[in-house]
Amino acid sequence: MVNIYLNGKYLGTHKDPEKFLEDFKKNRRDGKISEEASIAYYKEMNEVQINSDAGRIRRPVIIVKNGKSLVDEETIKKVKKGELAWSDLVKKGMVEYLDAEEEENILIALKEEDLTKSHTHLEIDPILVFGVSTGIIPYSPHNQASRTNLGANMSKQAIGLYTGSYRHRTDTQRHILHYPQAPLVTTETAKVVNTAVRPAGQNLVVAILSYEGYNMQDAFIINKASSERGILRSSFYRTYTVEEIRYPGGQTDKIEMPTEEVTGYRFQDTYRYLDSDGIISPECVVDTDDVIVGKTSPPRFLESLEEFGATVTKRRESSEAVKSGEKGIIDLVVMTETEECNKMLKVKIRDTRVAELGDKLASRHGQKGVIGLLVAQEDMPFTVDGIVPDIIINPHAIPSRMTIGQLLETLCGKTAALEGRIGDGTPFSGEAESPLRRSLEKAGYKDNGRETMFDGRTGKMFDVDIFIGIAYYQKLKHMVADKMRARSRGPVQVLTRQPTEGKSREGGLRLGEMEKDCLVAYGTALLLKERLLDESDKTEVPICLECGMTAIYDKYKDIKYCPVCGEDTEIRVVDVSYAFKLLLDELKSMCIYPRLVVED
Repeated sequence: MVNIYLNGKYLGTHKDPEKFLEDFKKNRRDGKISEEASIAYYKEMNEVQINSDAGRIRRPVIIVKNGKSLVDEETIKKVKKGELAWSDLVKKGMVEYLDAEEEENILIALKEEDLTKSHTHLEIDPILVFGVSTGIIPYSPHNQASRTNLGANMSKQAIGLYTGSYRHRTDTQRHILHYPQAPLVTTETAKVVNTAVRPAGQNLVVAILSYEGYNMQDAFIINKASSERGILRSSFYRTYTVEEIRYPGGQTDKIEMPTEEVTGYRFQDTYRYLDSDGIISPECVVDTDDVIVGKTSPPRFLESLEEFGATVTKRRESSEAVKSGEKGIIDLVVMTETEECNKMLKVKIRDTRVAELGDKLASRHGQKGVIGLLVAQEDMPFTVDGIVPDIIINPHAIPSRMTIGQLLETLCGKTAALEGRIGDGTPFSGEAESPLRRSLEKAGYKDNGRETMFDGRTGKMFDVDIFIGIAYYQKLKHMVADKMRARSRGPVQVLTRQPTEGKSREGGLRLGEMEKDCLVAYGTALLLKERLLDESDKTEVPICLECGMTAIYDKYKDIKYCPVCGEDTEIRVVDVSYAFKLLLDELKSMCIYPRLVVED
């Protein structure tokens, strides 16, 4: 007997699970049961699970009977002529939709020639084993699976043209690639989802060679002239939102030009771009800490007493300024209202980003890296025809990663460029290697994609041929301009008095446990003390030599005394970390008596 469940609820039992399964599927294919219902039999758990609830992802596969596909040549001809629609194939029980649970108990063949008696289903096309992100990677079956995964994930971080109306939109932060190109080597999935209309990368001439060590590991060497001609150039947009908030008691914020009477007034220079209404104008060039919208708010505590007993409400400064480390040009200023009918301003800033050292790029095959050097075109290696690569990658990146798909894409891209067409790199069915080699030979090149190249600085020919071709590269949103930060002195946390954390709060760079271990290993005691104490939360604490408790310094009387022993004891001032002083205070609050034994 086998237990039967419907959407996780127990229905009953059945003595012949195999027959029950067969009848269920037959009725579903005949249209007596909804095509959306799925069934799965688990032998080891002795249960049948029927699912008909919402939210399951189902996909179509062709049904196989006795080792033969139910969709034969004749059916395909009828579909092409328009005599049969897709829905007819489903109704006639030739194609069915399966969910993840039902797929566990079936055997699907990739291609028709692979069919055996034990197969239950056939893929409509082998490319359907991939999703959209993976399906747009050309020649992906020639890559190690983890690299294809990586490439699919990084394509989501690539900068492109995310919408045609980006100039009028006020997204919080967005990147736009200036000269996006449709890839020279594409796939069937890419054609279906129409990535050529919204591309997110550029076709670059790639040479694979080691050059001066500046492309060690995964770094890239970029042709400076190509960068000046506009490759990998993008704009970064950030929108700042300012609202006149209403507070209980009738008080409101006010968008205006703050005056010097306002509490917290900044330098006069920071307001230099504001008009008389406190709002900046488009096309102003702004830098970090420049105020873009002037705003004043009511005081936190409603009134303050003046000398003569009159109560005045002094407003405080709460203007919106450019974030630390950012700069740009004011692109758009929009005045609008919120749902609560409060006045709201949106200011959009744009910043042009030219490819620079440390910017992250990636091919579609998971070969990611950062720019290691920009080289003048006259110093770059060149081919017999005078072609200079846009980008140089390291040969060592290929064998360990096993991304042969990238080599095939480079070869196909080269052929496509020479023949003036789009290459087909569809997984399992794209252009094969041999025809590509023949096409290259026909065009007067070596069939392996290699060419004789010369050193741009010396003019000498390289001893070996260099593999060169065209590959599609994406500029990712991880740019060095967004990540770079430094700090000398700055804000500290209230509780621990240690520097704040994070770029947005002008935070320090943390020297963690492992970094500390490195300094310990080198024996650099004074450097350790400087980084972990002097540069962090060093504080002076008076200690009573009698009882070892922290003493008190009375600022007004200018005396130090111990709360336990009184005033006639010897007190010494020691340097400790403020976090340690905090620990002592917390121990005291738990009625624990921490004693410090002070020695010379």
